[in-house]
Amino acid sequence: MDITSANQDIAEYHLPSAGDYFSLLKPRVMSLVIFTAIIGLLVAPGEIHPVIGFTAILCIAVAAGASGCLNMWYEADLDAKMARTADRPIPAGRIDAQSALHFGVALCFASVLMMGLMVNVVAAILLTVTILFYVVVYTMWLKRRTAQNIVIGGASGAFPPMVAWAAVTGDVSIDSAVLFAIIFMWTPPHFWALSLFACKDYANAGVPMLPVVSGEAATKKQIMLYTLAMVPVTILPYYLGFAGVFYGATAALLGGMFIWLSYALLSDKKSVDENDGSAKKVFFFSIFYLFALFAVLGIENLMMRFL
Repeated sequence: MDITSANQDIAEYHLPSAGDYFSLLKPRVMSLVIFTAIIGLLVAPGEIHPVIGFTAILCIAVAAGASGCLNMWYEADLDAKMARTADRPIPAGRIDAQSALHFGVALCFASVLMMGLMVNVVAAILLTVTILFYVVVYTMWLKRRTAQNIVIGGASGAFPPMVAWAAVTGDVSIDSAVLFAIIFMWTPPHFWALSLFACKDYANAGVPMLPVVSGEAATKKQIMLYTLAMVPVTILPYYLGFAGVFYGATAALLGGMFIWLSYALLSDKKSVDENDGSAKKVFFFSIFYLFALFAVLGIENLMMRFL
């Protein structure tokens, strides 16, 4: 290789920035994980030292980011084929796949080790299960094989409040399982609404999301059915006594709105390509819905403790 060619190669090579590595962690997804974990920490019975509590949330955040990083590493070929993901660091060429793999694995081990040493073993075990479920069960096994990928794989996003609960109590309870169940039941209608208006992207990448495999009508029906099943689950914290009347009323009201939007989507006979308004309304409302439920649950529990 002559000097001119070498200089050209050097000029074309750019070291990945801190922002590139941070984007590997899927910060938007991580923010929701952190929020639900904080609420799980607040709602759990008992006391936890603020430093230990912060450490637990940090470990959950790092584990979530590490899982997202390994997801991007494994799915770089799919991301390159989809318009909404083509600019991610690996398919865009800003970070090589091997570096992303090493980064993700290192963060996984660090988060679990810190959780085990500084918080407790139960929380560390649950955190390990969370990582494995997202990376191995969902990303590597289900995503490319079945239209039910998000139904089963959605469990990974439902674990954080349970992990945080275990950080406080050292065990798992029916109450923490209900927090898990709320997110687990919320995940399919949330992601299926997204997949309706991102259907072409998924089809181009060969990902068997429900609208790609079964069509829009079947997807809208499943969104309706899961929404109807989800709403009673969200009211369980009130019936089990670890949430008050304000939470129960909020869950019922917002649940009614979710059902109404899902029914409007089901009733919309136009193709999503022609009018994706109904699908987007369900998708964006679902984000607000989960945030509002957990926010009210956390605020109400703080008020019950200090008032």
